[in-house]
Amino acid sequence: MARSVEFFKTDLAKVRTGRAHAGMIDHVKVSCYGQEMPLVQLATITVGGPRQLLIAPWDKSNEAVIEKAIREADLGLNPAADSGRIRIDLPELSQERRAELVKVVKKEAEAARVAVRNIRRDELHSLKSQVKEGEMSEDERKRCEDDLQKHTDKAVAQIDQLAAAKSEELMGK
Repeated sequence: MARSVEFFKTDLAKVRTGRAHAGMIDHVKVSCYGQEMPLVQLATITVGGPRQLLIAPWDKSNEAVIEKAIREADLGLNPAADSGRIRIDLPELSQERRAELVKVVKKEAEAARVAVRNIRRDELHSLKSQVKEGEMSEDERKRCEDDLQKHTDKAVAQIDQLAAAKSEELMGK
């Protein structure tokens, strides 16, 4: 469940809020050297200002493929080659785009909550099978179920809190 919450945090970092941060594009896959590689393995990503990212490829011959991969990643970004570096200027977010991003955050939050509930379901099934096999008493199963529900509620509350904070950040900027 903790891994589901952490995965949700990394997903939220990819949602753009109007400020530049390297997490926005570090997951972009680049076709290079005959395989798909994450951008962070091919270049250094730095923040050049509040709304600018700078990418410095380690191998200058990869500049064009990195630029193409960012364009095709469907992030709404327009990279521009600039003397051995790639510069990405982030446009100001419109109110409609902010609302769309809030919907994306809500969808990702629901997916994270479903993942946590699936873990709970699997564990409940495991507990019931342990009782059937005589490895656990009925009272012990009940205590474990109560404990499992507490962990589930805590993870769902963390996801809700993270989603609310990200939505507020999106609409407040």
